[in-house]
Amino acid sequence: MPHLADRMSDLGTETAFEVLARANALAAQGQDIINLGIGQPDFKTPPHIVEAAAKALRDGHHGYTPARGIPELRAAVAADIAKYRKVEIDPDQVLIVPGGKVTMFFAILMFGQAGVEILHPNPGFPIYESVIRFSGAKPVPIPLHEETGFSFEAEEVLSRVTERTRLIILNSPANPTGGVVPREQYDALVAGLERYPDAVVLSDEIYARMLYDGREHVSLLGYPGLRDRLILLDGWSKTYAMTGWRLGYSVWPRDLIDHAERLAINCHSCVNAATQWAGIAALEGPQDMVDEMVRAFDTRRRVIVPELNQIEGFRCVEPGGAFYAFPNIEGTGMDARALQDKLLTQAGVAVIAGTSFGAFGEGYLRFSYANSTENIRAAIRRIKACL
Repeated sequence: MPHLADRMSDLGTETAFEVLARANALAAQGQDIINLGIGQPDFKTPPHIVEAAAKALRDGHHGYTPARGIPELRAAVAADIAKYRKVEIDPDQVLIVPGGKVTMFFAILMFGQAGVEILHPNPGFPIYESVIRFSGAKPVPIPLHEETGFSFEAEEVLSRVTERTRLIILNSPANPTGGVVPREQYDALVAGLERYPDAVVLSDEIYARMLYDGREHVSLLGYPGLRDRLILLDGWSKTYAMTGWRLGYSVWPRDLIDHAERLAINCHSCVNAATQWAGIAALEGPQDMVDEMVRAFDTRRRVIVPELNQIEGFRCVEPGGAFYAFPNIEGTGMDARALQDKLLTQAGVAVIAGTSFGAFGEGYLRFSYANSTENIRAAIRRIKACL
């Protein structure tokens, strides 16, 4: 047996991919599976984006690109941020990366080491805590509560910040809960962070365009006092149904962008050339598909929440963004992992245990409503029958 580095035992995983593999294996054996587990739009990438990538290949874009990304794409990102977040940034502060996780990895490795603390949402995207532990830092959870719609409370976050805090990870709209942080909580948090000038913030805004009921997306880029220690994470995967293209971007403070670029050079050199041209087409082309997709998710949201609330032992608050419902299942008397496995093997419905997103996810399941209304209704019928 090879002698692995000790830190490899600290590296976790993303259970959604494990459940997907199990669901696919059962489907290959002939079982009818409805997948409400994987966080992936069930839409195709718009044709004009696909054509832009094909054209780039035909035009000879086959070589290395700058480590930060091609200038045309970084300029397009800056223009998109100005349009949707109403903030002007320098394209030189943009780093194009192969997917959103890379930004998390770079930011956590940049600040994580033994003796320091990194705050992260819990329940939250599992890669946060996994990479924090891998870096040697101590993960400090920010509890997200059902009673507040899974928004954080600014004072609760600030109560966990210490002189050892080097990075604070925030996510809104949120995976796995669909929670959205209101402006007043961000206002209070940013004001409180003035007492902790060494704490850098990573704002994961990958679901920024997916909001419902007139909610606004509050970007931390909009707070001038935080700009010199704010890292923004966003990308194309969710907004443009481009999960398999592996294309994301980050915005870094001027003092950090050179370090981020050096990590990129050491890690992946540069991002696929043709994919970057597709990214330009996505940002600069028609946005009707994005609006259509969000309307479809909203329709499904209005179906899945009442349906979940009709299952005995379930209760579900209405998500304000993303495409996830996070029902409380304590009334079933089962723990989250056991119920996840029961629904997959006995009902043919793939969902994700809340504990996959942290210890505070016990008593919850994550449902992705990035699936058809018909499949959602069929899945709920199966769950009712199974329970």
